[in-house]
This record gives sequence, C-alpha cells and structure tokens, in this order.
Amino acid sequence: MKRAVFIDRDGTINQEKDYLYRIEEFEFVPGAPEAIRRLNEAGYLVVVVTNQSGVARGYYSEEDVENLHRHIAGELNLVGARVDAWLYCPHHPSGKGSYALPCLCRKPLPGMLHEAARRFDIELEASVMIGDKLADIEAARAAGCRPILVRSGYGASEEARIPEGTAVFDDLLGAALFLTGNDDHV
Repeated sequence: MKRAVFIDRDGTINQEKDYLYRIEEFEFVPGAPEAIRRLNEAGYLVVVVTNQSGVARGYYSEEDVENLHRHIAGELNLVGARVDAWLYCPHHPSGKGSYALPCLCRKPLPGMLHEAARRFDIELEASVMIGDKLADIEAARAAGCRPILVRSGYGASEEARIPEGTAVFDDLLGAALFLTGNDDHV
C-alpha cells in the first residue's frame, strides 16, 4: 500500500479566489510548486481533493474544472512536480439539477479520500491531508489521515476552530518541508 498527501486546491495550492475556474485568474500560493515537487521526491502520492460547488451552482462546468487542472499540471511540470490524481466534488445541497443531491464526496465527508484509497491502493492511516479549512481537517480525521492546516487561504481565520493537536504551518511549503524532514528551513 502507498502513502499519500491529499491536498486541498483553493487557498492551499492556489490563491483563494471565489469560484476559480478561469486560467487567467489562477495564481499559485508562493512555494506551492516546490512543495509538491518535494512531496513527489519523498515518495508520496500527491492527490488533490477539492470541493467545486461552482459546478452545482451553475457558475462553471466540470469541463472548466478539468481544463484548469490540466493547466495547473502543466505549470507544475515546468518545475518537475506532479499531481498524481485530481478528485473534485461538483455537488452542493443548494445546487441545480443532478448536482443538488446528497453526496459522500463533499468535504468534510471523506468520500474523495476513500475513493482515492480504493483506486490507488493508498493506506489512509499512513497518509496526510493538508488544507486551509476546518472541512479539510474533518475529512482527514473521518478518513483516518493525519490532518494539517495551512494558514494560507482561509487557514489563518480557521485556525481557532481547529481541534487541538492539529499541526499548523504557514503554507503548503512549510508543511511539505516538515513532512520531508527539511523543516529547518521553516
């Protein structure tokens, strides 16, 4: 079985922007590409797990989400980094049509982490979830992963709500340096 680092997208990998789907609005959180490269080099599978309720709300399509993910993957490739899998939840209870349904994939539920574990033979107990919201921490705990909060995105304002004992870092690079044994640079 493999170990993975599950990473939230918005506010963790890229700068937080409401309902981001336009490539021209995409901007990495500083250090995120290097963080992902370091996690790759340390032997972790890197799996992005992101709620994309903008699909359910009709703001953009699943194709828009996938196009943005292809763009991010191309940008990461330029620095020798890669995401091994991209999973997203397009649902929301107040969404439209077939997207307005109860689902098991929307964080804080652990459905995306369980799906990745099944598809890629991931040992959840040996894995980590990094995100900027309480929902990310709760999904990690529900899946049996070790949770890490980053202060980028909404993380600084969410920190007071995080369960005691949860590791907290300024950003994805700080968390990656810690996980890869290079935290003397933080």
